[in-house]
Amino acid sequence: MPADTARASRPKADVTSPMTEEEIAEAAERQSSLLVLRKVAPYLWPSDMPWVKHRVIWAMVALVVAKLVTVATPVFYKGAVDALSGEGAPMLALGAIGLTVAYGMARLMGVGFQQVRDAVFARVGQRALRMLALETFEHIHKLSLRYHITRKTGGLSRIIERGVKGVDFLLRFLLFSIGPLILELILVGIILAVLFDFWYLVVVAVTIALYVWFTFSVTEYRVKLRRQMNDQDTDANQKAIDSLLNYETVKYFGAEHREAARYDMAMAGYEEAAIKTNYSLAFLNFGQSLLITAGLVIVMVMAAVGVQNGDLTVGDFVMVNAYMIQLTVPLNFLGTVYREIRQALVDMGQMFHLLEQPAEITDKPDAADLRVEGGRVTFDDVRFGYDPDRAILKGVSLEAQPGETVAIVGSTGSGKSTIGRLLFRFYDVQGGAVRIDGQDIRDVTQDSLHQAIGVVPQDTVLFNDTIGYNIAYGRDEATRDEVIAAAKAAQIHDFINRLPQGYDTMVGERGLKLSGGEKQRVGIARTLLKDPPILLLDEATSALDSETEHEIQDALRAAGQGRTVLTIAHRLSTIAEADRIVVLEQGEIIEQGTHEALLAESGRYAQLWHRQQSEGDGA
Repeated sequence: MPADTARASRPKADVTSPMTEEEIAEAAERQSSLLVLRKVAPYLWPSDMPWVKHRVIWAMVALVVAKLVTVATPVFYKGAVDALSGEGAPMLALGAIGLTVAYGMARLMGVGFQQVRDAVFARVGQRALRMLALETFEHIHKLSLRYHITRKTGGLSRIIERGVKGVDFLLRFLLFSIGPLILELILVGIILAVLFDFWYLVVVAVTIALYVWFTFSVTEYRVKLRRQMNDQDTDANQKAIDSLLNYETVKYFGAEHREAARYDMAMAGYEEAAIKTNYSLAFLNFGQSLLITAGLVIVMVMAAVGVQNGDLTVGDFVMVNAYMIQLTVPLNFLGTVYREIRQALVDMGQMFHLLEQPAEITDKPDAADLRVEGGRVTFDDVRFGYDPDRAILKGVSLEAQPGETVAIVGSTGSGKSTIGRLLFRFYDVQGGAVRIDGQDIRDVTQDSLHQAIGVVPQDTVLFNDTIGYNIAYGRDEATRDEVIAAAKAAQIHDFINRLPQGYDTMVGERGLKLSGGEKQRVGIARTLLKDPPILLLDEATSALDSETEHEIQDALRAAGQGRTVLTIAHRLSTIAEADRIVVLEQGEIIEQGTHEALLAESGRYAQLWHRQQSEGDGA
């Protein structure tokens, strides 16, 4: 089909250029519905979980029984009417009252088996949702830093949310609405052809065919409107999240009205699409009513003529009416169900396309755990650039011996932070190698690599939880005493004790309830708690005042004993006591040595030092 051809002709996603949300939406459209359904099927019929299969089978049995009972119900209604009117042969010798009771019992059984079906299938459906959500969540964490930097978090969360909801809707309505409706239409058609006349079946079939054609045609148009609503909803949600995350910046520039205008503009687009959706819904509902009423009237007229001619009984007339009304109820929801199923398939397609996004950084099939014997870190002729046309590191070679503190300094854009990202393997080098104790970090598992390195970033971001939780994040099994010890080492224990709720104090979204220095000390504490053999300090004290900085420096110096420490710094006063200082300029090492030796050389480091001293940023 064209969708498949278009999908096949598109080159595979370039891991260096993540797809935009618009491209994801287009790719999801090209993805066939059958392909999406095939991806859902394993969650409903897993080969390693027999209990899931058993529940699916029993749910299907309950579904079929419920429909058989539902289709048989009007027959008891007909018998009761014929018994009361004295027409036709008595049914099962139950009499009018017995048939009326049987009719009521049949209705009750029909509902009862439907509820049994839902109850049996509930655990299967919820398990499928949970497994899909978990798989998507884990996959997102496997995607590269490059991918997350170029994506909008708000839009990404909406793709996941709508995808999981789409699966939920598909399971409930495709299995328990469309399937049962088709089964009921077949059974009713057989009954009308056998008990009455073939032309009854023809009228019903034509009516339903026209009804389905009209419904699907209008709904296709409405799906496009719904997609526009989704795009506007995603845009408005992203603008709201972006504005709230930058609350302080908005306040600094008095931009509340500007932000409200941006949000309102996005919501205006949503409003326009929603109005068109409502108009099209009114047209759809009236058209559906016209078609189904026409079919109902034609069949009822045919039955009325049959009663007048003596070919049918009043009970037959009532039964035909009951069947038509019985079909009308699920058909009335067909447009909504079809539209939601189409949208669910689109939403699921976006989510599955997200799952297909390749992880840029992956473990080799034979990757072994990193063995840290001393913690020697080696950069061997490393070359790297975020953009192929712009090199950041141009053949950097440096080595940090076990237990040595190496500081990396340089002007903005020289590649200091890039060295830290390559060491943690957020990115892979494009030339040369990064090694720890002689092991290329591309040959070891990422989990073991990350366990061996503790990072204190320039901007510490905290979870919206307690201070205790954020410190304990450094090591999952840490005791409260170990958390307190780490807090003391980071010079934040006394501050926490002064808080009314102590370690149970909530820090707010991204830690906004704490000052920059307090957040930084929490970040240092959780890294100290991790107790890694290699420390990477990326401007770790940049948010602290001079007095606290000196206290933290003492703590970090003590924590660095016996460990390899790489310090990326802008304030040179913080790294004057490093064992070795490496000066980067435009991606190349131009100087290295001790603080005293570099000053004696009167080179680039000496220039930076004297400039900061003259600006009052000295020790």
